[in-house]
Amino acid sequence: METTIDIKATNKLRGGYYTPQGITEFICKWAITKPTQKVLEPSCGDGNFIEAAIKRFLELGVSKKQLFGLLQGVELIDSEARKSKKRAEKYGLNSTTIVNSDFFSFISEASGEAVYDVVIGNPPFIRYQNFPEEHRDIAFEMMQALGLTPNKLTNIWVPFLVLSANLLNRYGKLGMVIPAELFQVKYAAETRVFLSNFFSRITIITFKKLVFDDIQQEVVLLLCEKGATANKGIRVIELSSLEELKALNISEFQKTPVKSLEHNSEKWTKYFLDEQEIKLLRTLKNDERIRLASDIMEVDVGLVTGRNEFFMINEETVSKWNIGHFTKRVVSRSNHFKGIVFTEKDFSDNAAANIEGYLFLPPDKDFNELPKECQKYILHGEAQDYHTGYKCRIRKRWYITPSIWSPDAFVLRQVGDYPKIIINQTNASSTDTIHRIRFKKSIKPEIIALSFLNSLSFAFSEILGRSYGGGVLTFEPTEIEEIPLPLLDRVDFDFFQIDNLIRQRRIEEVLDIVDEQLLIKELGMERNKVVTLRNIWKKLRDRRINRKKI
Repeated sequence: METTIDIKATNKLRGGYYTPQGITEFICKWAITKPTQKVLEPSCGDGNFIEAAIKRFLELGVSKKQLFGLLQGVELIDSEARKSKKRAEKYGLNSTTIVNSDFFSFISEASGEAVYDVVIGNPPFIRYQNFPEEHRDIAFEMMQALGLTPNKLTNIWVPFLVLSANLLNRYGKLGMVIPAELFQVKYAAETRVFLSNFFSRITIITFKKLVFDDIQQEVVLLLCEKGATANKGIRVIELSSLEELKALNISEFQKTPVKSLEHNSEKWTKYFLDEQEIKLLRTLKNDERIRLASDIMEVDVGLVTGRNEFFMINEETVSKWNIGHFTKRVVSRSNHFKGIVFTEKDFSDNAAANIEGYLFLPPDKDFNELPKECQKYILHGEAQDYHTGYKCRIRKRWYITPSIWSPDAFVLRQVGDYPKIIINQTNASSTDTIHRIRFKKSIKPEIIALSFLNSLSFAFSEILGRSYGGGVLTFEPTEIEEIPLPLLDRVDFDFFQIDNLIRQRRIEEVLDIVDEQLLIKELGMERNKVVTLRNIWKKLRDRRINRKKI
């Protein structure tokens, strides 16, 4: 029976975005090395991987008659499964090679007895809410049986990866196209632990440029091996493009050294670094003198308006509707901050540039009790259906934005070059594009903002944050709180000098000044280690910024 799932809605890379031939051929060449291996493709789509596997077997001297029983493809969407079957039939394989089924039901009905030498593929990249419930329930139940705890943040590629791996025999190999999220998102933390315990050697191939057309999803090639007796650990190979992948010598890279793989949930971004750099970060992480930002501050999200085009307004709109007495100052974009302090002058300059720096905030009363100016503006919003959005609709009064408190400081949710703490000298709040900070201790805010501008904190920020295809570094509040933050005991330089340098975008000069006093003089770090930290930050920063689409 043909499934009713909408291919566009699933938006999976192996369906709407077919795996490039260079990738399918490379993974099959790496994984399939013997003419008798049994191969599984758990989400075969239109058959790109299936055909690449067939060609690889033919290269190894397998005749078409000998292909029977070596390949098993599974595909949920009927129209895609038919394409796969046609490809298999070109080489004389019958229709049973491809099963039109939900993968999780397929392996459940097989009672976990199917054992494969190789698993290859490009699993669907679908968020929890788009994961059909009947399939999700089976997948999650099977993951739980393995001791894992999937949740509403779990993307469908996770159970595909984990449950496929569990079908491998003692010396099995897995080669998959996986989102780079594996390196850095919290929902994949448990998956990282599983992989580090399940496989003895992991190779991850990344690309400086995006390799799929029309999407900003960064992917990696995940190559995992069971039963390796030597060279155990993890290696990351970074290539510029698919052309470099085609030229990559598999036997040569298999000889390259690996890094020791930690069996914990920490992010894997650190494995882009060399062994000495990783060891330095591990040592500093365990240094009792270096506290975490969470010891000093609480970081929270900004306010959520529910409809920025209505609530966030500039001076022109304020004047037009005569609602100046019914607004709250709010910052909503990173470029609203020029330095490490947000002053009254900064706000005035933004306002003069006609930036939307005001939040419409009428009295928290029923509509009939509101001033006429507020009523008119609210009616204007309702005429645009602004009140029908989810966030507005669930409020007691749709026009009242909650959580408008003004913080001690701000920290950017998304950064380009580097993160910074911005002291708030106004009564402004911020939208959820900017996090809000409350300081816990009676430490001068200037000390905290200055201390944050050091190479150690910057290096860890690149590992603790998350970067996607566009090169922007994104932080959740807890990720900011996890950044190591040594504090200056004294300040032998001018705060406003540093603020001015930041406004001029002269961050290297700032780091030179703060590193010298904080890391070298006060913490007693060797200068060469400080240089290493600076290079770690620049290496990881430049890597994410320079990734561009082919």
